Amino acid sequence: MHLYVVRHGETWANAEQRYLGSLDPALTELGRRQAEALGEYLPKNLDALVVSPRIRAKETARIINERLKLPIEIMECFRERDVGVFEGLTQADAREQYPQLWSQNITRRWDAGPTGGESISDVVKRVRSGLVELESKYSSKTVLLVAHGFVAKVIRAMAKGDFSDFYHWQLSNGRMLILESFEIPTLDTDILRGSLPLV
Repeated sequence: MHLYVVRHGETWANAEQRYLGSLDPALTELGRRQAEALGEYLPKNLDALVVSPRIRAKETARIINERLKLPIEIMECFRERDVGVFEGLTQADAREQYPQLWSQNITRRWDAGPTGGESISDVVKRVRSGLVELESKYSSKTVLLVAHGFVAKVIRAMAKGDFSDFYHWQLSNGRMLILESFEIPTLDTDILRGSLPLV
């Protein structure tokens, strides 16, 4: 499977550098322009368009799809990471309002997350499950996935079989990660946990 992963265009929360996970805002004007610009860089031979259920991803996909004219397949497993009580906060807000959680570096723990949110392990498991499903349906096809920054981080790390630069690499809004001949990794969670930096 050839996999093209797009991060949705900008929202107001991205512009203000807030945790956005389960929140569901629409794109800003800049975000819509970013989605329009993506059309120039897409391959001509796309077979499937898969999208996160969040409004910002669906809106990005609709704009992109004006040229592609593909059926849009929404998959819940590719939604953004839910960071619980940190949702909608800046890092400074989170540090001030939840000092105990912040002091634990909680968003970077493999098996724990902010209260009410998901751990990294949770997200890795559900994203990997979605990729297995895509591989079974589109094994020799080219798939465009419109999703989120954290989801893109997970997919890239799994493609490399290495989480060592997980926190240093970021897919910007309206940008695309290209993974030719993508294969689902067989690494177990112990191996992934061992290679994941916590700071």
